[in-house]
Amino acid sequence: MSSMDPTEIFRQEASELFETLEGALLDLGLRPDDRELVDSAFRALHTIKGSGAMFGFDRVAAFTHEFETAFELVRKGEIKPTQELIAVALAAKDYIRALIEAPDSADSIIGDAILDDLKRFVSPVEQVSSVELNVETPVVGESRPAGWQLRLEFESHILRNGSNPLDLLDDLCKLGPCFVVPLTDGVPLLDELEPEDCYLKWDVTLHSGCDKAAIDDVFMFVQDEMKLTLEPLAQIERATPALALPVVEAEPADPAAAPAAAPVPAAAESVAPPERKREEPKRAEERGIATVRVQAERLDELMDRVGELVIAQARLSQLAAAGSDLSIKMIAEEIERLAGSLRDTTMGARMVPIGSLFGRFRRLVHDLSRDLGKPVEFVTSGEDTELDKTMIECLADPLVHLIRNAIDHGIEDTETRASAGKTEQGRIELYAIHSGAQVLVTVKDNGGGLNTARIRAKAEEQGLIAPGAAMSDHEIHQFLFHPGFSTAQTISALSGRGVGMDVVKRTIENMRGSIDLSTKAGEGTCVTLRLPLTLAIIEGLLIRVGEGRYIIPLSAVEECVELTADDERSRGRNFLNVRGNLVPFLRLRDILDVPGSPGQHQKTIIISTGETRVGLVADQIIGNHQTVIKSLSKLHSDVTIFSGATILGDGTAALILDVAQLVGLAQSRAEKQQMSEAA
Repeated sequence: MSSMDPTEIFRQEASELFETLEGALLDLGLRPDDRELVDSAFRALHTIKGSGAMFGFDRVAAFTHEFETAFELVRKGEIKPTQELIAVALAAKDYIRALIEAPDSADSIIGDAILDDLKRFVSPVEQVSSVELNVETPVVGESRPAGWQLRLEFESHILRNGSNPLDLLDDLCKLGPCFVVPLTDGVPLLDELEPEDCYLKWDVTLHSGCDKAAIDDVFMFVQDEMKLTLEPLAQIERATPALALPVVEAEPADPAAAPAAAPVPAAAESVAPPERKREEPKRAEERGIATVRVQAERLDELMDRVGELVIAQARLSQLAAAGSDLSIKMIAEEIERLAGSLRDTTMGARMVPIGSLFGRFRRLVHDLSRDLGKPVEFVTSGEDTELDKTMIECLADPLVHLIRNAIDHGIEDTETRASAGKTEQGRIELYAIHSGAQVLVTVKDNGGGLNTARIRAKAEEQGLIAPGAAMSDHEIHQFLFHPGFSTAQTISALSGRGVGMDVVKRTIENMRGSIDLSTKAGEGTCVTLRLPLTLAIIEGLLIRVGEGRYIIPLSAVEECVELTADDERSRGRNFLNVRGNLVPFLRLRDILDVPGSPGQHQKTIIISTGETRVGLVADQIIGNHQTVIKSLSKLHSDVTIFSGATILGDGTAALILDVAQLVGLAQSRAEKQQMSEAA
């Protein structure tokens, strides 16, 4: 069994840290006074620097150290994180990612230019601070504290977690001259010593005028793995004569003589402020949750094996049902229960919150908004909605195209929006919700909407439709997904070549999904992607039409009703009356071109996608069936009403009906019927 390369593990962890860093920087542009965002960005930088040095990424560690140093003034609150500074910080983040993912192609000249830009923002403040520091340097006889006395006691497992106490001591020495004394009283005998444990403690005398917060920053990431106490040297000197032995009490003999400039109490105290003390147990608790990184290929292989097990279990259940041996039936039921549980567990292991995908687009919107000069608010919701990891990977590119189109074509420029009485800032909404066994991912803008007349004119110009042909707005809008179709007046770096929307449609259809598009002139456009939860296993309803058997995804089934004699007589209209509601229905015998006459008691399965309901007429409803989806070959790519196939318990194949395609077919027939009746 192959093990993962440690550098690959670092790259994966760095990728997560980059998401945290980018999110914090983008939020900081909106909330520049939020100290927690600054600390979050700084923690991510500090971890990348330390881990990069540990795994041999020296250029990463060096560049990140410079980035961290330049950003220190933001953390101290001496400069504001302006939009210009955030833009440079984002560019620095991109350069660090390049150093990790493709170190040979990362140009050091670009990195130097980014650091120069960062220093340009902070250098004036540094010069002022330097002057102020020289003015306020304490003179002999002044009562300002001369430094700090520290005691460092680390947990024994700190080395296993990748932290090095010596590096922390080096960082501490950067604050001022240090006198460090290691305490070896806790070191055991050689035969009892664990080489990966830390047994040393340290007493440190720090001669520096820094405040307690600066020392706090050095040990920010290990405070839940250590005990740190400190006292001001000034108080120790007042309480204890020179060369005297240490005393238990550190309070001055005369409390009134304590200077007002040293508010730190004499008793030893933890460095962490109260807020951090409350947060640290939570982080330790989160680290206590056992997680294991598993290669994606292994999850895919596991799902394939579970799929084969489900097929074998279905065959066993069918054989047991045909026999009379009760013990075999009991075993078959137990295996069915275990196979179902294993299937659900395996599918759950592959599910990923879609928020991991949504976070990528914040940077995209930020950059496009800046480049196009269109202020845009980006709003997301439903980040906890889970989707199969394979679906997440396939969904990234389509959403990039949709969001770029929404900003470039949908959102108007500032002057146009003002003349239309709209707010100056446009709005892009990206949200996801569960709908049965589907996930609906929606991209919505409040721009000008689609220009139906222009789309039609372009379609006529390209010969896609005859001039004057009767078509609904919905059908006209579908030309946007035609290869090479574009209504853009000019070709820009973003769009205009007619490439994008056809790729979106093809990708979504390959995922067994569908696209809904709606628009209102002057109000905006809404594009909804309907996607299955997984591409592997579903619960299905097994039906019979003629001699053939078919599967309908059970999540789309609302109810089953019998086709009455009145419904049979209204063959021209094809509408069911379901408790006072008219529901269009399709006869699967006609669609599938099944020979022979239908049975006497036909059944109608009411299915739905979103708010649309359609009835499917079949000869027989056999029952529920756990369906392992097998993709159809390329030879069947033009057969759109089937999304795949499965193997039944008796070894024969059954085709899986594509609910979205059937609903679209029913809608198209209903619209044509209404148009013919109106004519």
